[in-house]
Amino acid sequence: MSSFLDLVGPWIPQTPGILPKWLLFISIVSVFNSAQTYFSGLELTRRVYENKPLETTNLSARTFGTWTFVSAVIRFYGAYYLTNPQVYQITLASYLIAFFHFNSEWLIFKTAKFGKGLLGPLIVATSTIVWMTLQKDYYMGLA
Repeated sequence: MSSFLDLVGPWIPQTPGILPKWLLFISIVSVFNSAQTYFSGLELTRRVYENKPLETTNLSARTFGTWTFVSAVIRFYGAYYLTNPQVYQITLASYLIAFFHFNSEWLIFKTAKFGKGLLGPLIVATSTIVWMTLQKDYYMGLA
């Protein structure tokens, strides 16, 4: 009888370190976040844009979901090809874009409120940007 690790092992990125596995995890989570914008209504998306929930429409939620899915694809490739400089750069850029988006919605446009809906994306974007910036030389040295 195969263990769980025997089943999933071939799908886990083989590049050393935890960062590639983190990128894969976030990519998978992002796919589910994207899907909910198409199938589960507005509730979860409105949690992020809590200050002005009525500005979150079905169309804006689906657009956000599409953007989230594109980010998931980029991060998926990052998980498996992290030693490629161009893939590394575009993966990092996807987090910088997310960081800018969420912070601008909070601080400039005032649609997001600092709370549980915004906290997750801010923590993921910020911690991954710092992590990738600190680890860039390591992963570029593996190429």
